[in-house]
Amino acid sequence: MFPTPFPVHDAKATGQSDTPLGDLPEWDLSDLYTGADATELKRDLDWLEQACRSFADDFEGQLASLDAAGFLDCVKRNETIQSVSGRIMSFAGLRYYQMTTDGERAKFLSDMQDRITTFTTPLVFFTLEVNRLPDDHLDGLFAEDPELARYKPVFDRIRTMKPFQLSDELEKFLHDLGVVGDAWEKLFDETIAGLTFVVEEDELNIEGTLNLLTDPCRRKREAAARELARVLGQNLRIFARVHNTQAKEKEVIDRWRGMPNPQTGRHLSNHVEPEVVEALRNAVVQAYPKLSHRYYELKRKWLELDRMQVWDRNAPLPSETQKTVDWAEARQTVMDAYAGFDPRMADIAAPFFDKGWIDAGVKPGKAPGAFAHPTVTDVHPYVMLNYLGKPRDVMTLAHELGHGVHQVLAAGQGEMLSSTPLTLAETASVFGEMLTFRALLDRATTQEERKTLLAGKVEDMINTVVRQIAFYDFECKLHEARRGGELTVEDINALWMSVQAESLGPAFDFMEGYESFWSYVPHFVHSPFYVYAYAFGDGLVNALYAVYQDQPDGFQEKYFDMLKAGGSKHHKELLAPFGLDASDPAFWDKGLSMIAGMIDELEAMED
Repeated sequence: MFPTPFPVHDAKATGQSDTPLGDLPEWDLSDLYTGADATELKRDLDWLEQACRSFADDFEGQLASLDAAGFLDCVKRNETIQSVSGRIMSFAGLRYYQMTTDGERAKFLSDMQDRITTFTTPLVFFTLEVNRLPDDHLDGLFAEDPELARYKPVFDRIRTMKPFQLSDELEKFLHDLGVVGDAWEKLFDETIAGLTFVVEEDELNIEGTLNLLTDPCRRKREAAARELARVLGQNLRIFARVHNTQAKEKEVIDRWRGMPNPQTGRHLSNHVEPEVVEALRNAVVQAYPKLSHRYYELKRKWLELDRMQVWDRNAPLPSETQKTVDWAEARQTVMDAYAGFDPRMADIAAPFFDKGWIDAGVKPGKAPGAFAHPTVTDVHPYVMLNYLGKPRDVMTLAHELGHGVHQVLAAGQGEMLSSTPLTLAETASVFGEMLTFRALLDRATTQEERKTLLAGKVEDMINTVVRQIAFYDFECKLHEARRGGELTVEDINALWMSVQAESLGPAFDFMEGYESFWSYVPHFVHSPFYVYAYAFGDGLVNALYAVYQDQPDGFQEKYFDMLKAGGSKHHKELLAPFGLDASDPAFWDKGLSMIAGMIDELEAMED
């Protein structure tokens, strides 16, 4: 349970731009600490070391004998420790992601991880002892004290690990060993951030190069794709070593725990049943022909190509105006969409722009991608972007700001209950994108403008649903194959290509070098099997939005209640007020049908 995990990057491609975008905000991390040498930071580290020691002294071996009041005191002290350790790690992590190539920041993050891991090792007993308590004993304590009963969802999640729990000594060993895996993640981050690409004499980082894959000039897109393949290819031995090591470490731990497959741990942490994820995966794979295959065939015709190449996948449409959206317009667009749904949503989002809660610009050494990190419940979230003024960057802002709003609303649950499982954590972010898209669609004045917006949304949905499920299948194959032995670069390349043609469809050819593109996806390293949460969130939001369209009265209140619940309720309980059930296999078909309906409309425009 300790410390709060740091987020991974959302899968959004951005890059570099020469166009003035206005004043892009930067983080003000002083709400956490004023600096790495702040006296408050030293005070909190000293307090944390003592608090962890005294927690273990007071409660180790005693949980079974505590009454409800004593158990509640234990839980609250645990929660305070989580809050302080989470604040420290949030500060160290956010500061590092602002400049991953800075040696002092990397050292500071590593030092904080080491110290907090050492401090919290004595606390490993807590979850182990909880899992040794009989069910009726815990139920009796919850019945005695309503305030303690509020934490029951936390203990339900802890107890899902009961069948896979190791001895106390081994659990402490694995806790301490965690910093070694973190070192491989940092190697990946620093390697990616330090790569240099040269496209038509311009020297770019990976963000700038990925951004060129959306350039209107096909020559430039091809040059960027080939340069990505060249530079990634030069570094594949490092990336293969990282993946082999991470996958092997996971296999060893899973084997010792007796987990039936590599995905089990993710499903447990997401508080979602394996059969629900399998139903989602199967529904998406079965829908490939009516979604991605059909759409990319349409796009091939729009681009007047005999065959699509990988650098055409995210190309703008020929009719699309190459507009640069400055920061002020992006802010206004998203805030208007949020306010149009409910003014409270815009009110919650406003401080992100005004108080240094967003870091938007592309800077040397800054981590690629985008994310929203909730920090701790008595501070506020921080949003990271790499904003370049692309229309899709506006959608990324809407997405990450949705996370931020969700995190603000859930903070009222407290440190142990605010964290939302990944499957539901994408709900507010994707809903924020949908609100922004619908607001723009309503403002479209011509069929061509509507077509451009629809096509852009379909592509985003395909990237969120089809592409992420293909990523999930790749990970499943990777981890299964690693159980049989070390994987060569060629082995991993082959696994990657085995899912690409199936998901993208017959319209595509694949250039030499594309087989290496698995290597830059951070989710595979930072958080294995994270990616299906995107597809889960998109399908869920499509179903939610359909309810909103059909039954708008009272929807906002139910929506805010769902976000405020944080991690205090199971997805079944959260979705019941909307008449939705993610465990019903037909549920996913409803969400996918919204994408198919948009493709239907695009096809009708061709007639």
